[in-house]
Amino acid sequence: MSYAIRAEGLVKRYGDMVALNGVDLEVPAGKVVGVLGPNGAGKTTTVRILATLLRPDGGRATVGGHDVVRDPVRVRGLIGITGQYASVDETLSGTENLVLLGRLLDLSKRDAKARAAELLERFELTDAATRPISTFSGGMRRRLDLAASLVGRPQVLYLDEPTTGLDPHTRNEMWEVVRRLVADGSTVLLTTQYLEEADQLADRITVIDHGRVVAEGRPGELKRRVGGQILHVRPTLPADLDEVGRILFELTGLTPARDVNTGLLTVPAADPMLVSALVRRLDGAGIAADELGLRLPSLDEVFLALTGRPAAQAKQDIVAERNVA
Repeated sequence: MSYAIRAEGLVKRYGDMVALNGVDLEVPAGKVVGVLGPNGAGKTTTVRILATLLRPDGGRATVGGHDVVRDPVRVRGLIGITGQYASVDETLSGTENLVLLGRLLDLSKRDAKARAAELLERFELTDAATRPISTFSGGMRRRLDLAASLVGRPQVLYLDEPTTGLDPHTRNEMWEVVRRLVADGSTVLLTTQYLEEADQLADRITVIDHGRVVAEGRPGELKRRVGGQILHVRPTLPADLDEVGRILFELTGLTPARDVNTGLLTVPAADPMLVSALVRRLDGAGIAADELGLRLPSLDEVFLALTGRPAAQAKQDIVAERNVA
């Protein structure tokens, strides 16, 4: 298998704080690898090292076979990067931003204009090409920012939390853009704190927590690591939640998790016959359910199983640690 990115034992320290503590990462050519973890886990630090913007304190990494420390110029010629926030100039138009970048990349004036027009059409921004970026919506800015990272026709694209701050509709639009890029042969390293985003886009996922890799594999493989499947049931009447919870405990010996907002009860289920047993018990008790079935665990549940805390709590813990430091 051909790898566009390989990193072994990456270490990065900021004083007494260890941001990366031996991170290994492999990204096959033409695939999407998601680096999943809460804010502060080390995702952006990893990207900055792979983009030659930071020197690691230990370990090594190559992009397209070129060492990021010994041969940074060649690495930069292979990559494009889109950060968490739009980096375009708001006083310029979409066309002017892309032409400027093309000229900085040594394209002729004619070629820079042609590349700008091509990318504006590709990202459905042609109608707004002459408008100042200050008039763009958040989704339009993110699409232009992604277009800007492609001006130099990079072989490898780093997307560092590309949908941060976007509403769900615009986020879905960005996901479609990424899918089209991969279909056209791009290699993508995607960092995200959104579990659903990694599940939707990534061929493989590396989970980082406190600067360490805690798991890696295909989304389905990671979900199966939690063990078995998840039985979920939502009683029609909220008043039946306690009784359904008691029945689940009697059938599994486990206290089910309860979502107080949705009224959904979930519990690990190693035996697929548990569904039939639950249906019989609910029928006998005269309890109706709007939702009942088995599924693989979510990536959020995977994160909880791997780290002992949900992703949201992990984010809070890291913020607290930074405040203390």
